[in-house]
Amino acid sequence: MRTPEQVFEIELNDSDTANAIWLALPLEAYVNVWGDEIYFEIPVEVGIENGRTRMKVGEVAYWPNGNALCFFFGPTPASTDGTPTAISDVSPVGMVLGDPVELRKVGDRTKVVLEQM
Repeated sequence: MRTPEQVFEIELNDSDTANAIWLALPLEAYVNVWGDEIYFEIPVEVGIENGRTRMKVGEVAYWPNGNALCFFFGPTPASTDGTPTAISDVSPVGMVLGDPVELRKVGDRTKVVLEQM
């Protein structure tokens, strides 16, 4: 993922959901910020796969309720103990390589580009 100022590399896992996202690339979107999570709608529609709400810092997930890709880098408004927490079940699809806290620099409504590398 890249913004006008930064590039974030993501390593996708071997799930069917991650594969569907890979096949949808390249794409552009405008992010939404929700606590220490950014998310944006993508042109992928799949059900939940290995769903959960408690995430790891740096984890990337697909949220079927919003057809959105989510990047977790700290607590969200749904967190109760500082652990990144999704609002409802998401499908883990990968990890941000490098320091995911750098995602804090991505502001609400920032345009991002996702492409295969």
